[in-house]
Amino acid sequence: MDIVPEVRAFNRFYTSVIGVLGAGMHDTPYSLTEARVLFELGTREAADAADIRAMLGLDPGYLSRILARFESDGLVSRERSAEDARRQVVRLTAKGRDTFAALDRRSGAEIETLLAKLTDPERRRLVSAMGTVRSLLEPAERREPYVIRPPRAGDLGWVVHRHGVLYSEEYGWGAAFEALVARIVAEYVENHDPRREAGWIAEVRGEPVGCVFCVRKDDTTAQLRLLLVEPSTRGMGIGGRLVEECLRFATAAGYRRIMLWTRDALASARRIYQAAGFELVEQHPGEESGIPVNEQIWARDL
Repeated sequence: MDIVPEVRAFNRFYTSVIGVLGAGMHDTPYSLTEARVLFELGTREAADAADIRAMLGLDPGYLSRILARFESDGLVSRERSAEDARRQVVRLTAKGRDTFAALDRRSGAEIETLLAKLTDPERRRLVSAMGTVRSLLEPAERREPYVIRPPRAGDLGWVVHRHGVLYSEEYGWGAAFEALVARIVAEYVENHDPRREAGWIAEVRGEPVGCVFCVRKDDTTAQLRLLLVEPSTRGMGIGGRLVEECLRFATAAGYRRIMLWTRDALASARRIYQAAGFELVEQHPGEESGIPVNEQIWARDL
């Protein structure tokens, strides 16, 4: 599926909605980039020009011209850093702070007008969708920290749903696989022994993004089940952290060994298991939704 035209169409739509194509932002003589520079300067007492340039990804010459215009308009003052004469410190003047405040007020008012026609549920849907876009496109190193917590109401349904969706999209596995996950979750709830079984949910910005469960295989062996990490948060170390929680719990619960069942197509998960000390102990060919798979059992001592 070629989604490039769809993304470009959305960009055209959104830039039109927020009015960034006009001559100036919010009825001012300043462009979108100039307004962004003003915003960064307005949210701090002083700023290093090099930091502003790096933060906004601007060409040095372009930023220099913007600051020269601001200085000519009486919005900023510039001076050499006392610590490093090669660096330039920029501050907003009183006029600059007034201009920034006016831009900030107008921006807020325009957004309020934009949202006024939406109901509260529609606003929540909008914010959620914007969060999804940001989480998918933001570099991993800039993403917000995650938390690991026990499952709450609704989380188990999310586990089944996301397994069904992701494994269908990524591997073509159908409803039978989703039904298998549903049975595993149901068995966990029906036979749950909190002394020897537990589950964990990884969360970012209040939304679940990963899961894992530790269940009883037999008196001496635990089983790690249902490890999943959303594609948008892979690369943050969440999978490894979830496995660590499972190993820590299994050890404290008195198990002497832990095993897991997986398939060789799940290469990212396999790397996590290997890093955690698991070793391949058994494999055989199988099938899922008409697709050949290689079933694997991995295990390690605790």
